Amino acid sequence: MKFNYQSIVNKITDYDRFLSIDELKESSRKLADEYSHVSIEKIGKSRNGEPIDALTVGAGEKTAFLFAMPHPNEPIGSMTIEFLANELAKNEELREAFNFTFVLIKCIDPDGARLNEGWFDGPFTPLNYARNFYRPPGFQQVEWTFPIEYKELNFDAPIPETQALMKIFDNKKPDFAYSLHNAGFGGAYYYISDPCEPLYEKYRRAATNAGIPLHLGEPEMPYAEALSDAVYKMPTTVESYDYIEEYTDRNPAEVLRSGTGSTDYGKRANKDMFSLVCEVPYFYDSRIENHEESDVNRREAILDSVKLSKKMYGYLEDRYDEIEDLLKVDSKFKEAIQENLRTASYLHQSKKSWAEQNNKLDRPATVSQKFDNYVITRFYRMLSFGMFIRMLEQELENTEDNKKIDKLTSIKSQVEEKLEEHNDKLTSSLNYEVIPIKKLVATQLVSGLASIEYLENN
Repeated sequence: MKFNYQSIVNKITDYDRFLSIDELKESSRKLADEYSHVSIEKIGKSRNGEPIDALTVGAGEKTAFLFAMPHPNEPIGSMTIEFLANELAKNEELREAFNFTFVLIKCIDPDGARLNEGWFDGPFTPLNYARNFYRPPGFQQVEWTFPIEYKELNFDAPIPETQALMKIFDNKKPDFAYSLHNAGFGGAYYYISDPCEPLYEKYRRAATNAGIPLHLGEPEMPYAEALSDAVYKMPTTVESYDYIEEYTDRNPAEVLRSGTGSTDYGKRANKDMFSLVCEVPYFYDSRIENHEESDVNRREAILDSVKLSKKMYGYLEDRYDEIEDLLKVDSKFKEAIQENLRTASYLHQSKKSWAEQNNKLDRPATVSQKFDNYVITRFYRMLSFGMFIRMLEQELENTEDNKKIDKLTSIKSQVEEKLEEHNDKLTSSLNYEVIPIKKLVATQLVSGLASIEYLENN
């Protein structure tokens, strides 16, 4: 049947903040208590021992599996599922529109999400986001710790949160999987597991109808296969491995140290499973959707982006070397910084080699590509500065050694000053807007429902 998406979109709350993990849990409990057709099940525990719950709504023959915050700095999906869970529970017409059972996880990484709650209430600025940001290293990310064997890569250490997802994939064998990620800056873009031309324009309209631009700059990964404007084939660990192997002199297995993604694992349980990722940003600048030619060569812009990234990581590496012996706290921030610094060299080497060898780059960059390389690169590298400062703060909270305190305080002041400098350069080159959460939820919601409707009818 043809579903009236706008009737659902019109009900989305005008959220002014992201809900905390405790608020999400309490909302789920109330929903299960109030409606007999909603059940809640503990499917696992986080590394810190926090229960992970899944809501089940409906009783269709097919299964739609949606899970949010596979990266804990990405809470937009939690709000999408928060709204969808409530609407499915209350709206019989919506439940009966699709022959699907919905399995919903509002937050799959509660430990990491709690370390991001400092910015969930705002203010929504690049600096506040960076100062309260946390993202685990790849080998502890829920999305990238599913088992895989490929060439010399043999990863079989899924973290507890990933094991909880594996149970759902193994037991439910979902027909549709929606890993709810989001970007930080730019526009909307999509990853799908399988080419599906009828959905491309529906995805784009889901974003543009909500007032969100499409991301027409550089792809997130150089090897990402574009299926259409702002629509890409879901990237795989195999592709990452081959890219590293081709463009660096490093052993990809030693570089990656992580597993495969949820789509790869889900297709082992159901080869016909269709999966979607809808990346939507917090911040927007109109240049990200400008396809006109700029005044710089695209290869030159990419190489300049590598230089900027290398310089910013190099600064942190020098500061880290100064205080490495003083870092005694078993810190999630230290773990993330160590991995960021460890992998930075191969990221820079591979992207530089790729850009130098790719003949397709010898042309003018679009305005969006120029903006991506010179501006957004700085934004994303600022996030490591924020985690570096939080690492030092945690160490300072756990020491009484005055010499150590003096040294760490000095380094902290230096990194804070440098972060402020980067923020000033970033914001002076921006005319950015904060995208309302309601619009972000609408984009992810309509994209997901459009996918389910397509699978229902094909």
